[in-house]
Amino acid sequence: MFFHLPRYLLQLRKLFAPLGNRMDNLEQYLAPLLAYFDGEPWPQGIAIMGVTFLFASLLSWFIFRTLKFLTSKTKSFLDDRLLAIARPPIYYSLLMTGFSAGVNRMPLSDKLTDYLIFGFKTLGVIIWMIALVRVSKIILQQLAWGGNRNNIRLIQPQTLPLFDNVSKLLIVAVAVYIIFQIWGIDMTAWLASAGIVGIAVGFAAKDTLANLFSGVFILADTPYKIGDYIVLDGNQRGKVTHIGLRSTRLITRDDVEVTVPNSIMGNSKVTNQSGGPHPKFRIRVQVGVAYGTDIDQVNDILMKVAEDEPLVPKSPEPRVRFRAFGASSLDFELLCWIENPELRGRTLHKLNSAVYKRFNEENIEIPYSKQDLYIKELPKT
Repeated sequence: MFFHLPRYLLQLRKLFAPLGNRMDNLEQYLAPLLAYFDGEPWPQGIAIMGVTFLFASLLSWFIFRTLKFLTSKTKSFLDDRLLAIARPPIYYSLLMTGFSAGVNRMPLSDKLTDYLIFGFKTLGVIIWMIALVRVSKIILQQLAWGGNRNNIRLIQPQTLPLFDNVSKLLIVAVAVYIIFQIWGIDMTAWLASAGIVGIAVGFAAKDTLANLFSGVFILADTPYKIGDYIVLDGNQRGKVTHIGLRSTRLITRDDVEVTVPNSIMGNSKVTNQSGGPHPKFRIRVQVGVAYGTDIDQVNDILMKVAEDEPLVPKSPEPRVRFRAFGASSLDFELLCWIENPELRGRTLHKLNSAVYKRFNEENIEIPYSKQDLYIKELPKT
């Protein structure tokens, strides 16, 4: 496919080229007017330009007025925006046809005539390039923000800047290629030089390119998004505040910003605590009671503590599990959910405090390690 790219670009160039072989048809329609100025090339050229200007203005006004009336009947604003963008390049394409025919009629030197026509073509390419950039941006925004947000899509709000920049780069590259072809500039040497420079830059900026490609894959795959709480391999935990092409930034619980290169993020195990079907996060309160304690009473107290805590939602319901017979305690675990991982520390603090107070009120012993010291004999004096 890439080997045939120049051929495809040449085909695209034809879309922007003035209708050279159709100028004869235009001049046939204007034959009576040209006959009136027979033998006077300057008035003939100016007449062709003037008639083309009037024709293009009236035709574009009528067509786009009709289309605007039709699009106003729809509920979507997408067709209105696309219609507004399409009018300038189409209007200019009509003008370019007549102006090129008028310049050909004028008694100018061949070199100046070529320069003027090449200038018309170049201006047309630039106008179409700007229009296509705007159209691509609107379409990408529609793909990213429109439709059902639960669907998995490659183009998402967080990947929109990436695809927007790539589309702009491709459109501008094609436009530059067409302009070079219009002016007869051989791009073989330019492409060869660009390839050599690209190889040199690739070796010199190996780490930067690794971060760049990792950033592209992160934006496309979206293992995490801005606002998620993630845990890295080294137990570094924080809230994602920025995902760039080079690095990812986190804010830790100590309000310290950590910048991690994307190459490391792409090759590390990342735990997204905000991922899954909902942003809720489960916490575990582990507590041990002395042997002989009424386990039903412990279960009721732990459930009551969880139900009375405002930071613990009602759904999913909290639960208590009797985990193990410990060396010196019966080990229980209170499992409950919080709305987002950011509340983990605050909720654990309140639950631990409430459990300790209730156990004290109910005279439930929380065993702890004890060491007894026996003196075998006192030193002799």
